[in-house]
Amino acid sequence: MSVVRRQEQIINILSDINNPMPGSELAERLSVSRQIIVTDISVLRAKGFEITSTPKGYILASSGKQCQRIFKVHHDGKNCKDELFIFTDYGATIVDEFISHRAYGIIRAELNLHSRMDVEDFLQNVDSEKSALLSTLTNGYHYHTIAAPTVEILDKIENKLWEKGFLAKMLEYEPEPFAKDLSKRNK
Repeated sequence: MSVVRRQEQIINILSDINNPMPGSELAERLSVSRQIIVTDISVLRAKGFEITSTPKGYILASSGKQCQRIFKVHHDGKNCKDELFIFTDYGATIVDEFISHRAYGIIRAELNLHSRMDVEDFLQNVDSEKSALLSTLTNGYHYHTIAAPTVEILDKIENKLWEKGFLAKMLEYEPEPFAKDLSKRNK
């Protein structure tokens, strides 16, 4: 199979699924090594395909238009599940989590959590791997990029986060590009 044909097959496979597919499974389906899949994914991204890497595999961005908003939140580790469930219960996707560290700058991790089950699996992995939440580096302050079908859903999420006391105000040292998105809430 030619490289171009294989890359077309990757797009076709990822277009037909709703959940991430591991690179090893793609490699097995296409009878190539996992490293070739990694290379093909890089080439496809360079060609403009929105393919996201998650802990569970690759996923192609949906063709449906999604609205996105960045939320700055603050809580201790005990409230993590409650916070993440707010997003998924409204049918939104938790695209990523990132922190703005004074010494290290922006540290970002792609999550792509779509459901309560995804949240449970993520938190179980953090716990079972003796890992720590990214927000522990900033005393519980962190950000999430959230994708939802409508702005109204994002507004409902924002209201629920305020109600629960999870939203946090922007600080002067925090960098762009997300400062614009958050500044309207600080008024």
